[in-house]
Amino acid sequence: MQPLLKEMHSWMDAYMKTFHTDDEEVMLGIRIKETHTGYVTSIARELAKHLELNAHDMQLAEIMGLFHDVGRFRQYSLYQTFNDSQSEDHADLGLKVLDELDLMKRLAPEDEALVRFAIKNHNKKVIEPTDSKRKLLFARLLRDADKLDIYRVLTPYLDNEDAMMPKFVKNTGEHLVSEGFVKDFAEGNQVDYYRITTQGDRVLVRLMWVYDINFAWTLKKVVEKGYVDAVVAHLPVKEQPELKPGFDRMYKYIEEKCKTKDAADIY
Repeated sequence: MQPLLKEMHSWMDAYMKTFHTDDEEVMLGIRIKETHTGYVTSIARELAKHLELNAHDMQLAEIMGLFHDVGRFRQYSLYQTFNDSQSEDHADLGLKVLDELDLMKRLAPEDEALVRFAIKNHNKKVIEPTDSKRKLLFARLLRDADKLDIYRVLTPYLDNEDAMMPKFVKNTGEHLVSEGFVKDFAEGNQVDYYRITTQGDRVLVRLMWVYDINFAWTLKKVVEKGYVDAVVAHLPVKEQPELKPGFDRMYKYIEEKCKTKDAADIY
């Protein structure tokens, strides 16, 4: 499969370049997505290696990383936004792009189905039910690779309330966390993004992602790179002491999760 993988890389590189423009504001977003694609591809392969997947499955993980955000480029071209709620779910749109790609048809049918399942579920609130251990493993692997790099992408914007702010969020300058988010954080819940109403909500969501990370390897990377501490430093801890139970729960969870041993359990 190595020759096919090489062709897929070449196609993706060329495809992303078709969206280049002289508009620097547009290119800022395109470059972010191009770089993100490269990082997620690399992380997915690295995580697959950590899980001791065989060579074939490591290549599948790489394909998933490579194509996971292919829908983002058409999304911006059609809707001039990367906001799924204002346009179209970018994972579902990505599957439509892959429908048109003959290279995908050169995968074995079971491999193509595996890649499509992981990509479809990489951005959903939860992974859709499946009885397949392989589908579940690869969906979890891709979600982890994506989240690890999203932390890198978003960290520089913690100091800027306007940068990359979803248009459905009212930029009132309010940095406090809304009551519902405080409660969900204390209970270790995930939230729907449409509920975000303040800058504090937008920042806190990144800590809630901790509970949606599947492998200890990934969570250790998130902690080692300082992403958790950076988010905490940008939350109104003094003004909202009611956040403390959420922090206590989160740090305990991180400590316990990082002690666990990752296993693929598919062979």
